[in-house]
Amino acid sequence: MINICYANDKDISYIVETDSHLKTPAIKEKVRRKEIIIVRDEKDTPIGLLRFNLFWDEIPFMNLIIINSRYRRKGIGRKLVEFWEKEMRNQGYKKTMTSTLSNEQAQHFYRKLGYRDAGSLLLDEEPLEIIFVKDI
Repeated sequence: MINICYANDKDISYIVETDSHLKTPAIKEKVRRKEIIIVRDEKDTPIGLLRFNLFWDEIPFMNLIIINSRYRRKGIGRKLVEFWEKEMRNQGYKKTMTSTLSNEQAQHFYRKLGYRDAGSLLLDEEPLEIIFVKDI
């Protein structure tokens, strides 16, 4: 049994350990703004997270999804994304977005969830970034 909910202050240390892209003050602000969702196991231990923001200030964009390795391939990531999409739909949004590098396996996960390729971005010294979009 898992529990999915918005992160709170007790989750900050887990998020800091898990998300190497943001510094602690930014994580605290995102928790305050309800832009990080946590998934917990049956013992109420955090086992994954989803972090998002608004692309162009109007489209929910999933920046990061991480599930602890021993919990992967059990449908937890799918449930986490579905929870986020439902929350965004309930807030009146009609579309969500995400992206991944072309050399990462996540692109297959997003396509299975109904995301479609919407473009790409190529930066110097980086693999192609694939942009995905989904009507919710």
